[in-house]
Amino acid sequence: MPIICTFHDCWAFTGGCAYFDRVDCRQWVSECIKCPLKSHFDRSRQNFKLKKELFISIQNKLTIVPVSNWLEGFIKQSFLRNFRIKMIHNGIDTNKFKPIFSKSRVVLGVALPWSARKGLEDMIKLRGLLSDDIEIRLVGLNDEQLKNLPIGITGIKRTQSIEELVRHYGEAAVFVNPTYEDNFPTTNLEALACGTPVITYRTGGSPEAVDSETGIVIDKGDIESLAGAIMKVIDNPDLFPASACRARAEAHFDKNIQFGKYIDLYDSLSNKSK
Repeated sequence: MPIICTFHDCWAFTGGCAYFDRVDCRQWVSECIKCPLKSHFDRSRQNFKLKKELFISIQNKLTIVPVSNWLEGFIKQSFLRNFRIKMIHNGIDTNKFKPIFSKSRVVLGVALPWSARKGLEDMIKLRGLLSDDIEIRLVGLNDEQLKNLPIGITGIKRTQSIEELVRHYGEAAVFVNPTYEDNFPTTNLEALACGTPVITYRTGGSPEAVDSETGIVIDKGDIESLAGAIMKVIDNPDLFPASACRARAEAHFDKNIQFGKYIDLYDSLSNKSK
């Protein structure tokens, strides 16, 4: 029977880490030996060998589906390089995420959960670089983070309501995703579907969500450039029109289109196995 495995991070071909960006590790290309992210109980070498053995044992049956071009590039450098690989981006429900609210001078960030990896400190630093008439709104904070949030930032706990999330996306002038480790964040897609341009760090596959009409890509940690990009979007809405954001989401990230690609893949493998 054919097997299809969707990869949402790098864990499958490393000794145990989902991402290796912050330490720029390349051991996984040949063999993980000593993990720079672990100080105790480092089983990365054993884990790497076991994964390699198990994956290779089903190589003729397995098709790997990375959800970003970025991840596909790493897979093709790993011990999985000779496997069947078919990249399919994540999809979202564009019938639920849609532009139905008027824009305000709101800079929105959404993460579940917020952490240093997701760029929480950078969002807080932005407060000192943007004028007071611009609201910074962060969705997905926990109680401790809310308690320690500085004045001038609106903090909101995780919401279970899609309608509420759509309102936040729709009201925002720009969605900011300062993530330091990621594959292909669906928050970018949700924002686009709501007609909101995206500013993201050059992290993983996150830049793949946008083009020149729908967002801006900034180098990791460049807070000054991040603030400048935010003002560019807010002050020049015609450069990043809501219609272009919506059109990109509908054309490239609608869940029905993306699910259809999986169905086509299932059908092709099923026919080959008969």
